[in-house]
Amino acid sequence: MSCLASCLFASTCGLCSSVASGISKRSARLAYCGLFGLSLIVSWVLREVGAPLLEHLSWINTSSHTKAWFQMQAVLRVGLGNFLFFGILALIMIRIKDQNDRRDSWQHGGWVAKMVIWVLLVVLMFFIPNVVISIYATISKFGAGMFLLVQVIILLDFTHSWNDAWVEKDEQKWYIALLVISIVCYIATFTFGGILFIWFNPSGHDCGLNVFFMVMSLILPVIFTIVALHPTVNGSLLPASVISVYCAYLCFTALSCEPRGYVCNGLHNKSKAVTTGTLILGMITTVLSVLYSALRAGSSAVFLSPPASPRSGAKEPLLKAEDVEGGKKEQEKKEVEARPVTYSYSFFHLIFALASMYAGMLLSDWTSSSESSDLVDVGWTSVWVRICTEWVTAGLYIWTLLAPLIFPDREF
Repeated sequence: MSCLASCLFASTCGLCSSVASGISKRSARLAYCGLFGLSLIVSWVLREVGAPLLEHLSWINTSSHTKAWFQMQAVLRVGLGNFLFFGILALIMIRIKDQNDRRDSWQHGGWVAKMVIWVLLVVLMFFIPNVVISIYATISKFGAGMFLLVQVIILLDFTHSWNDAWVEKDEQKWYIALLVISIVCYIATFTFGGILFIWFNPSGHDCGLNVFFMVMSLILPVIFTIVALHPTVNGSLLPASVISVYCAYLCFTALSCEPRGYVCNGLHNKSKAVTTGTLILGMITTVLSVLYSALRAGSSAVFLSPPASPRSGAKEPLLKAEDVEGGKKEQEKKEVEARPVTYSYSFFHLIFALASMYAGMLLSDWTSSSESSDLVDVGWTSVWVRICTEWVTAGLYIWTLLAPLIFPDREF
């Protein structure tokens, strides 16, 4: 057994070393996304199989707790380790302006060390007292809200950029494509709204709250279209239609999170399938959002990128001109062009830290008492989080249209 363990350990180290050595600067961001995805898998596995193990840890099992509580502890402790890993990297990478900074190599290299540190942080979280996890759970609610806000801003930026890119082509086929996609999105939005009335407004029950949510989701596309097409507003149908579909999706996810015993939730007979589908879709959305935000961090010239290095674009010798003749050749060898970094490393890791909080909230049902340990992301807390996200999305989209009119002297 000891020989087998040694072989497995050596093979694992060799595999990690080969994988780490194969990560180049261009694939570093994808590698961080892969590490984040691995943390989600670990959280899910420990949630399902790790709860009985936590019952044997005396510093965690301090009193009688339910299975759902132990599942929540497993998820939050992995999430805290993940948050600390990316949070520490975010602090280390503050104000890196050019690639001559020594910390630039830390961003793209040292993968074996970073993997070891990540594992140690996750493991150490299972040895800290419960009160620390309780404090982290409270903070995570705000951090998850911040991630949802960033997610909305990224979606708005994506839709406007998509529309501008096709309009700039100034060809009829691209205008037709914009119109077709917008019509499809509007049809999908109102079709989705009709289906929601069938699923979440059963006859014979007073479901006023659900009706209010669904009616608002159908009114918002009309408001978006009217504002976007107003002569004084520089708007377009494509962003309005895409945001409309997203709002309808948020309304669906909110209503599907209602307690399974709630009479207005028509999906209570399909609770397990709906829960699993919502969880998988939520996890995929989270990973894609983090990946896209990381890529946007590398392409934005104003909002996400660091301030330009004062040395960028110019070759500045490390030795001054007054040096003796014998040092001129050495001066030329050390003359280096300080190339600015292409994205904000600190913001990049901050996105992952916030996403770790959001993933923890998603898997722990926003740290509320779940009605069943087999259900994920079910309860009124999840409902209101998504409804508020929908309304914030609508408000921010309207603001992107009206802000240039209210503040004409500012550049948006």
